Amino acid sequence: MNWTATLAQQIIRPLLLGMSIGASICISPALAEVGYPEKEELKFGFIKLTDMAPIAIAYEKGYFEEEGLYVSIEAQANWKVLLDGVIDGRLDGAHMLAGQPIAATIGYGTKAHIITPFSMDLNGNAITVSNDVWAKMKPHIAKQADGFPVHPIKADSLKPVVDEFKAAGKPFNMGMVFPVSTHNYELRYWLAAGGIHPGFYAPHKGDTSGQIDAQALLSVTPPPQMPSTLEAGTINGYCVGEPWNQQAVFKGIGVPVVTDYEIWKDNPEKVFGITAEFAEKYPNTTIRLTRALIRAAKWLDDNNNGNRPEAVKILSQSNYVGADYEVIANSMTGTFEYEKGDKRAVPDFNVFFRHNATYPYYSDAIWYLTQMRRWGQIEQDQSDEWYKDVAAKVYRPDIYAKAAQSLIDDKLIPATAFPDFSKETGFKAPQTHFIDNLTYDGNQPNAYINSFVIGLKQGDKL
Repeated sequence: MNWTATLAQQIIRPLLLGMSIGASICISPALAEVGYPEKEELKFGFIKLTDMAPIAIAYEKGYFEEEGLYVSIEAQANWKVLLDGVIDGRLDGAHMLAGQPIAATIGYGTKAHIITPFSMDLNGNAITVSNDVWAKMKPHIAKQADGFPVHPIKADSLKPVVDEFKAAGKPFNMGMVFPVSTHNYELRYWLAAGGIHPGFYAPHKGDTSGQIDAQALLSVTPPPQMPSTLEAGTINGYCVGEPWNQQAVFKGIGVPVVTDYEIWKDNPEKVFGITAEFAEKYPNTTIRLTRALIRAAKWLDDNNNGNRPEAVKILSQSNYVGADYEVIANSMTGTFEYEKGDKRAVPDFNVFFRHNATYPYYSDAIWYLTQMRRWGQIEQDQSDEWYKDVAAKVYRPDIYAKAAQSLIDDKLIPATAFPDFSKETGFKAPQTHFIDNLTYDGNQPNAYINSFVIGLKQGDKL
């Protein structure tokens, strides 16, 4: 599919703003006024993680109601149940792993055209290892004057431990939350940067374990079960969102060794997902729910995180995350505790609005696709244009821009809080803040894929 043609088709959809890829996404003043919602009663799903916060805040602060939307919110058992609920219409939308709409749209797993008009947050994950593994890693990590480790901690310090397990004939098992989760790709990125092979997928051969040639064996564990699974010794470490890393610290069963902020600074994390059919059938409703979520995200970051204690109190309720206030606050309020007592200031551990966190960048979608190809979830080589075409089908900055412009017009949020939509292309400038010091340019996905030492490259097949 031609990249320019794909975007040209999007221009004519009545929901969309005028836009041209590679040039700019423009706002038409005539489209600035948002009509009445076509569907008023909505049910949204989420998983019990702190980054579902924009949904909770939009509900608790009345932002949904101000848009004429009467929303019910329901926790889901796992990411597959959540995705299936959106696809079959039991849910109107949901807090999703950023990789889920992309994978569904290209047919990896359940096939369905899912889109996102709203990116929910940046950062928010960490990698935790058991106390035993941590004790084996520590001799390989430099120390600060106060005796605590120098950060970021790279997987180089874990490699001798993995080698020791292999020599003893024991598997080194790690948990992640879903095969197309940011957690899976971040854990794989961190391991591979330290010379540890996390394994390949070969769905065309019926192998979706992701453990082909693996030195560390990654498998799925639901987020709330991560600490207990670690404590039971079933896994030796995991990558998950909060509050389940801090829970390991509070329970004294493990040590978070690196945050995703240190793996890829200001990485995208969750998105709000809806079906393409929903967006086309209910365009005003889609704009209005996006408006409410944008307002909630801004509230979460306002006053230098000054609203976070109130947010933590809300999230600690059993109908939302349901973890203790102190556990959620340990990361949500701008700090992060690694080893017990090693609490450090990380004001951007959770970002909900600043740094254009809510804008659904095409380049973010393309990064996920590069990792799917790197680890074999995408079987064959694809052109750079293919990556851009898929991004345009799934990530919808045009919807976001219309919602944002209406908030500007209503004087609810100043224009300076958003990207300059007259110049925005949907692609971030090349990003350099990765733990392996590689540069990612969303305009050149194949060049990026070929830059990795470990992973499939152009021409490789399993």
